[in-house]
Parts: sequence; structure tokens; C-alpha cells
Amino acid sequence: MKDNDGKRMLWVDHMARIRDLQDQAAFAELFDHFAPRVKGFLIKSGADASLAEECTQEVLATCWHKAHMFDPTRASVATWIFTIARNRKIDVLRKQRRPEPEDLAWGPQEEPDQVDVLALQQESEQLGRAISELPEAQRELIQKAYFGDLSQSEIAAHTGLPLGTIKSRIRLALDRLRREMK
Repeated sequence: MKDNDGKRMLWVDHMARIRDLQDQAAFAELFDHFAPRVKGFLIKSGADASLAEECTQEVLATCWHKAHMFDPTRASVATWIFTIARNRKIDVLRKQRRPEPEDLAWGPQEEPDQVDVLALQQESEQLGRAISELPEAQRELIQKAYFGDLSQSEIAAHTGLPLGTIKSRIRLALDRLRREMK
């Protein structure tokens, strides 16, 4: 444990030298130690190698420019650096408009309005009846396409029917379902 405390104090000392003296040697040691760890952390958390490299550079540049913001009473140097890395990664993902797992909803969600639930239930029942009333050839194709998640080409391969026939039957079935659902 004493060795870990010694390393922690070493990094705190490096941060003080960077903050107070703009000590490039201290920064170089800090960079050499943390850059590969930050890059590995970013890659393990889903960033590709080039994004991880770019973020790592930005994180360590932030350490240089914002060394005055480091407070050893609040966090270790490692915690401070990895928090900057995590936040930088989240910023990049937000700019790319990809949701960060922590941004996804969790826990109890607001219950849907009962009127909406009832309307959806009635529409589902109406659609089920309309599908059951389709001619068997059309019904089978609709089920394969929309409930079996098969493409029209895959359906043609499975059934041996020409692709044009598949397309025509599905189009006719969808037209009929639209009329029934009005």
C-alpha cells in the first residue's frame, strides 16, 4: 500500500510542478505513464483506435492547460485524468449523436395513457382480423415479410415463387389492409 501512496504523491507532485512551473519534464513523465492507460480505457469503453488516440491527446493537453484545477483533496491524479477522458468521450459521442449508455432511460418509465393503450389494442385486433381475412397466398407472404423479417428476395428463395409474384401479392395485400384499417 505504501508503494501506491508513493505513486499517488509522485503524480500529485508532478501536477504541482506542471501547475506552478509549467515543468515539461514532469508533464512528459505524466504523459508517458497515463497516455497508454487512457487510450486503453477509451478503446475498452467502445472508442475505435483513432478516436481513442485523438481523445487521449486532448485529455492530456487538458491536464497541461488546466493543471490549476486539479485538487488532490478531491481526487487522485488518475481519477482526475480518467474523469476528463470519460467526459471527453461522452462529448465526442454526443457530437456524433450516438447515445451514451448512461443517457439511455432506465428505471420506471411513465405509464402510457390508458386511452392510448386501449386504442393500440383495438387497432392490433383490427389488423389481426384483416390479416386473417386475406387470401392464404397473400397472408403467408405478409407474415413472412413483416413477422418473419424476411426480404422479398429471401421469400422468393424460400418459396420458389418469382420475385415479381412476391412483390405483386404483397402490394395487393397491403392495399387491402390499408382499406380495412380506415
